[in-house]
Amino acid sequence: MGIRQLSLASYLILCLLPVFTWANTAAQENTCTYHTYKWNVQSKSAVERRLVEKPYSALTPQERDASSGCSVCLEDQLQITLRNGVKFKMCAVLAERTETTLNRLLVRGEIIDSVTGYRVGLTRGDVDSNGNRTEYSNHSFGIALDINADMNGLYGNCIPFNEGCELRKGGRWQPNYFGGLHKDKPTVRAFKSIGYKWGGEIKGRQKDFMHFSPSGY
Repeated sequence: MGIRQLSLASYLILCLLPVFTWANTAAQENTCTYHTYKWNVQSKSAVERRLVEKPYSALTPQERDASSGCSVCLEDQLQITLRNGVKFKMCAVLAERTETTLNRLLVRGEIIDSVTGYRVGLTRGDVDSNGNRTEYSNHSFGIALDINADMNGLYGNCIPFNEGCELRKGGRWQPNYFGGLHKDKPTVRAFKSIGYKWGGEIKGRQKDFMHFSPSGY
């Protein structure tokens, strides 16, 4: 009797486990989670950090990138580990071709020491009455990458690049060193070939030499 009861219990568990697993997965897929912050232009710092949890159905247009369909949700991102061990997250829509491109560059001997992808924050757009930015960056949707930031900095007051440009993030631009980026480097050419634009060629008062995204910003 005991053996029969155990067998019946085991049978029920095996039958019901897929149902429980499916229900749990479905609940997770319907929930969007992400950590975010606002960039304050007065203090030049991140403020109002918070965790957001909401149904996908409650996402606003601001929380989605219209061109790619990617959102700010962590659930839309994939973890990528390059052949040299560098790890980052990015939107699943762009993940495969981006990972393939970076690994091919590594095989060719290009230096890819660091990559930053998915990182949610209101760092663009107009400034509100408290001095906070009001729009999500392309990093927020997992569709932008910063590569080798230590030698490919972000500069302001920079039309075009000259000694008066103001380094605001990352390290001093060193385009002629291994890992440095300029328009003729294999890394820049490779990313352009798969639909990215390089932040070193964007129009305006900034030059973001580490940065790649579909728009360049």
